[in-house]
Amino acid sequence: MGYMGDYSMCICFPKKFGVTEAGPPVDVKEVFMKYATGGGSGMTVEQLRRFLVEVQGDVEASMEDAERIVEEVFKRRHNNVKLPELALSLEDFQFYLFCVDLNPPLLNKVHQDMTAPLSHYFIYTGHNSYLTGNQISSDCSDVPIIKALKRGLRVVELDLWPNSSKDDVLVLH
Repeated sequence: MGYMGDYSMCICFPKKFGVTEAGPPVDVKEVFMKYATGGGSGMTVEQLRRFLVEVQGDVEASMEDAERIVEEVFKRRHNNVKLPELALSLEDFQFYLFCVDLNPPLLNKVHQDMTAPLSHYFIYTGHNSYLTGNQISSDCSDVPIIKALKRGLRVVELDLWPNSSKDDVLVLH
């Protein structure tokens, strides 16, 4: 179990939480499997370029761009060891996705004038975003949260509680 840091619960009960799942998250695995050679054994430079164009929206991505990314990942993760094939493993692909300097955020700086008082801005937030219907009788789901984020939601409320053995956290909704 990997260490994630300290979090304060109710401002007075420090709690340490860890990563319970070893390896890349399911959505990263699914994208990798979709674009990688032979059912996921490795992602070639051409397949990475296709991913950059189709998923990342980088329509100008070239083979040289993709090759530079693969070489940089190999340099950082494999100490410049020459591998027989220039293809990213699932772990290499995850490293690339979460590496800020190789895959930077789209907007790394504020693109609007933010000098006015806070009350002058429209902030799209959600309360009970996890509900599939009304607050009384509907179910909880991550689907409404995903839809709200796609519509531009900027703040999501999550209820976090320790599990029964007090060694992990439950996201109830």
